[in-house]
Amino acid sequence: MSQLAFPLAFPEGRREESFLLADSNRAAAAHLDRWGTWPVPVTILTGPRKSGRSLLARVAMRPVGGRIVDAADTIDETQLFHHWNAANDDRRPLVLIADAPPPAWIVRLPDLRSRLAATPHVRIDDPDAALVPQLIAHLFERRNLHAPDALVDWLARRVERTHLAIIGAVDALDEAALARRARLTVQLARTALGRLIDETDIRSGDAA
Repeated sequence: MSQLAFPLAFPEGRREESFLLADSNRAAAAHLDRWGTWPVPVTILTGPRKSGRSLLARVAMRPVGGRIVDAADTIDETQLFHHWNAANDDRRPLVLIADAPPPAWIVRLPDLRSRLAATPHVRIDDPDAALVPQLIAHLFERRNLHAPDALVDWLARRVERTHLAIIGAVDALDEAALARRARLTVQLARTALGRLIDETDIRSGDAA
């Protein structure tokens, strides 16, 4: 499988907003980049929590003056209806970010429901095996922490392949290193993470 991970272009000093491009989000990123080809100037972007969906939308929409409605499935439907119409009237792209698209996202306003039915939808998926170690290393770097390659590899083979689990593991190690004034090591991870790591991988015989 071909997989790349690199930050999309950002001005100097915006490292915290770099976005790792990978197979799990490549289709969504390409779709947002080609907003001029959308059948309507609105799209629905979904994905797991903490998957970078809001960041991806900002990266894509900022250069073109597009707009973003985060948690679109939770706001007033009349307000959302007006956002959709405004995007259509002035032809400025609008990204609606939600946990799931309709019909999983129940829409009661008929006019809004019909518009959302005509709105394209793209999704960010859980990270694949190739992205997990790069995401772990990226998260440590954002915290200005040096994570040895051995630790990144050890975590990548054990942590659940979800954005929330990966962030939780990195947060827990950050806190443990700070509390103990210790360097990041595999031994610290063994001691600090406990049930946060995937015991199935450990039982497979990989005890590195």
